[in-house]
Amino acid sequence: MTINRREALLMTGAAALLAGQTFAAQPQNKSKPGKPLSVLILGGTGISGPHLVRELRDGGHQLTLLNRGKRNPGLFKDIETLIGDRNGPLDVLKGRDWDVVVDNSGYFPRQLKLSTELLKDHTQHYIYVSSISAYADLTPPGIDEDYKLAPLTEPDATEISNDNYGGLKAACEQIVEKTFGERQAVIRPSYIVGPGDSSDRFTYWPVRVAHGGEVLAPGTANDTVQFIDVRDMADFMRACVERKIKGRYNLCNPPGSVTMGELLETSKRVSKSNATFTWASQSFIEQQKLIEKGEIPIWAPPIGKEAGATLVSSARAVAQGLRFRDLDTTIKDTLAWHNQRPAEEKAKLRAGLTAEREAELLKQLKA
Repeated sequence: MTINRREALLMTGAAALLAGQTFAAQPQNKSKPGKPLSVLILGGTGISGPHLVRELRDGGHQLTLLNRGKRNPGLFKDIETLIGDRNGPLDVLKGRDWDVVVDNSGYFPRQLKLSTELLKDHTQHYIYVSSISAYADLTPPGIDEDYKLAPLTEPDATEISNDNYGGLKAACEQIVEKTFGERQAVIRPSYIVGPGDSSDRFTYWPVRVAHGGEVLAPGTANDTVQFIDVRDMADFMRACVERKIKGRYNLCNPPGSVTMGELLETSKRVSKSNATFTWASQSFIEQQKLIEKGEIPIWAPPIGKEAGATLVSSARAVAQGLRFRDLDTTIKDTLAWHNQRPAEEKAKLRAGLTAEREAELLKQLKA
């Protein structure tokens, strides 16, 4: 059955109000200082890891990182870093105990089997970072943490693709839950955005608008978008570590709280640009295969099999203390971070339209 986005927004928006969800600058419910915990982070130097490391370090906790030492080496020179590969062996972890383990670098079931079996008797709590892609589909509005999961179609996969990613993440979750029982939490973020978003899926929009001129915008201004500021994610995960929160949690702004129009207009106001917006219909975007090519990121079609992709419920995490900083702050800080990137990264973003491609598409729209 085709889902009407406007009706879905009304339903989920009402549910959000009943749950007390808002999308505004709110202080995080951080735990009071207590006994410092020993925390092992599997990863820690990617997009979300550094923010979590800083949060936990600010909380006075004793941290250990495990990674290959290839991404941002030396980023945390004051923190113990063990060199190891998730594919094994993980002998460097043997004979040691930690209060909490945070796993934000496990993508394949074999990796999770290795780390969970090794650490199950050497930690009190295991936190696994998954994705909302772990759901079987994203069609209905209001998907919560109990919705059906994607099947594992490629158990022996060695590379990630759009087709197998969700099933692999779901299988990894199941290994964690089976191994640790009540001593675990599964975090399912939507698009992770803000300073450090080197995927450029969110970053593209504030940066493109800041450049000014005629901007090709997807769908309509009323189409909703969902994401999680990486710092709000780090704040929530710190709470998971300190309070040993258990269960599954979707991390994304409340459904209906941010629209594509608000994202673009706020970017324009924050950057003081002269941008104007020309809206391309869903049918035009699909004909040009702009989503498949990564040329229109973040936005999802409001009608069809992805109709619920930006209407996922985060009520369970909100009840545990998840809060959201305002859109202005996320955009302003994203632009400030982007302006400090190396010239080659600023010149060629990893997502979004090139200037030439955008001009070509705008010409077609007008024709």
